[in-house]
Amino acid sequence: MFTQINIVPRWVIFLLDLTICTCSLIFAYFLKHNLDLTAIELPELARNLLIIGTINIAVFFHIRTFTGIVRYTSAQDSFRILVAVIIGNGTFFVLNLIAITFFQYPLISFAILITNGLTSFLLLMTYRVLIKYFFIYVKNLNLDKKKVIIYGAGEAGLATKRTFDHDGSVNKNIVAFVDDDPRKIGKTIDGVKILDAANLAYLIGEHELDEIIFASYTIPDDKKDQIVDLCLENDIKVLNIPPPDVWTNGQLKSTQIQKLNIEDLLNRKSIKIDIEGIGEMLDKKRILITGAAGSIGSEIVRQLSKFNVGLIILCDQSETALHELYLELEETNSNKNFHAFIGDVRDEQRMDKLFETYKPHYVYHAAAYKHVPLMEDNPAEAIKANVLGTKTIADKAVKYGVQKFVMISTDKAVNPTNIMGASKRIAEIYVQSLNNSLSIDGFIFSNGLQYINDLEVKPITKFITTRFGNVLGSNGSVIPRFKQQIEKGGPVTVTHPEITRYFMTIPEACRLVLEAGCMGKGGEIFVFDMGKSVKIVELAKKMIRLAGLEPNVDVKIEYSGLRPGEKLYEELLNDNENTMPTHHEKIMIGKVREYVFAEVEKQIYELISSAKSDNDRQVVMNMKRLVPEFKSKNSIFEELDKVIND
Repeated sequence: MFTQINIVPRWVIFLLDLTICTCSLIFAYFLKHNLDLTAIELPELARNLLIIGTINIAVFFHIRTFTGIVRYTSAQDSFRILVAVIIGNGTFFVLNLIAITFFQYPLISFAILITNGLTSFLLLMTYRVLIKYFFIYVKNLNLDKKKVIIYGAGEAGLATKRTFDHDGSVNKNIVAFVDDDPRKIGKTIDGVKILDAANLAYLIGEHELDEIIFASYTIPDDKKDQIVDLCLENDIKVLNIPPPDVWTNGQLKSTQIQKLNIEDLLNRKSIKIDIEGIGEMLDKKRILITGAAGSIGSEIVRQLSKFNVGLIILCDQSETALHELYLELEETNSNKNFHAFIGDVRDEQRMDKLFETYKPHYVYHAAAYKHVPLMEDNPAEAIKANVLGTKTIADKAVKYGVQKFVMISTDKAVNPTNIMGASKRIAEIYVQSLNNSLSIDGFIFSNGLQYINDLEVKPITKFITTRFGNVLGSNGSVIPRFKQQIEKGGPVTVTHPEITRYFMTIPEACRLVLEAGCMGKGGEIFVFDMGKSVKIVELAKKMIRLAGLEPNVDVKIEYSGLRPGEKLYEELLNDNENTMPTHHEKIMIGKVREYVFAEVEKQIYELISSAKSDNDRQVVMNMKRLVPEFKSKNSIFEELDKVIND
């Protein structure tokens, strides 16, 4: 009932504060005269009530002590009231000194004035705190209130509790904090005890918990995963608070405290990169990102915008996605050092225009087709985008003196079993062999064109390849698909009970791309440490549980069978490759076999010709000759493996 009381108008609080200050002065007079009413000079009291009342009206109105919502009184409100009381009584103190100086007669006793100041502040705060705790008490009387433990007794944990205290619509009772810091165990925050996180399993049973909220950003990933499993086993909902940098105006809102996402469990420790080295390399440079509107390309753009780059050229053929990225950059990037360029990487003439106009120093090539089933049905288009597109950009990079070319590849290029993976492997082969064939005087392609750097300083283009697995939240990722299926009530479709995949966050992958691009000397394939592979069916089960549902009870899991070209597990290196470490623990250099550029270019020329004629069968035959380890699986092209072998 009381939680439905409307917020009292500000003028009522204003009058109430003035009334309390009036009572405070009267009380101060009583104390001064030992509670003897006859000893008080009423004309003096009336005069001083008028003076202090006038002063308080001006001070309270200026400092606006009456604007805060009383039931949500905070430390900031307390400070504002303290300042108002000091200014009000200080002003009266100055007036009293003036009266003594010029008229030799005080307006008020200094003892009364000091007592009034102390008493008025105490009364003004007391009634606010009493009202605040009255509403909290009434709110906690709700018998249906959910019992909650907050994991983390730091600033974020305290902000979480106070967010619930201030939101009358939230039906939660904080029964305890838990923390790993032994120095905090046994202490209290806002009257709530801090308990040992090591006893969480016991606390869950003792308090019959409904929810646990992660309000700490330092919990080790393995431990967090164990806690989540424990909670899910006991039908306890797991919530998470966002990082402070996304709080609304620096304040946490109850609507921001939401269910834990599977991405939060798959995230790993923040990767440290050589910010200084990358910044020095990119300083005032013009940088081209192809596929800039895609999930990887757009994140590379965001991270590049944090450096002092000269110009970021955003190249993509998707008008809408590129426009949205451009608007985002306009809002977040005050330097305005970016330009959107609509163009297809397969269009040689358009790319010539791009390179000739902007003459980029560095290229991050993220443009590609990447959906395995679609490319299995459209091999010619896969070659046009992933091979011809890469070749076009790589050739222009050499022609226009680009210093570094960083290609974004995939783990599906390793021992490929599908068209998409094989096309990316062919792109890798091309840029690697091109890198190894360049000379400082220029390079003559087999088609007769001679690309010679026409800059005063003639850098040799260094071609660098980065290879990693699935990225969380990217276009086509399995996780958004599972979320949609769970929201619809299922079924959740998994291709095979044993299928596994590596996962990495988009920002994490892009940070490693920038680091690899900085350390690359040319010709390397950088392989990223993807951590442990994840069994997709277990991922699906955990996502269902995180949604508060039971796998195969509330939401069924169905196996649809491996899709064309899909394999059970991905690899980062093929059987004939091994790695060498770098100075970064998360980045390794894959030792791959080298190719002769003249032979590669001839084969790729034939491959592109067959793709342009839309001869899918010939396209795949040429791909298999270029990449002998390409063995089709669950595909109509499996028969071609026999033809090649025969």
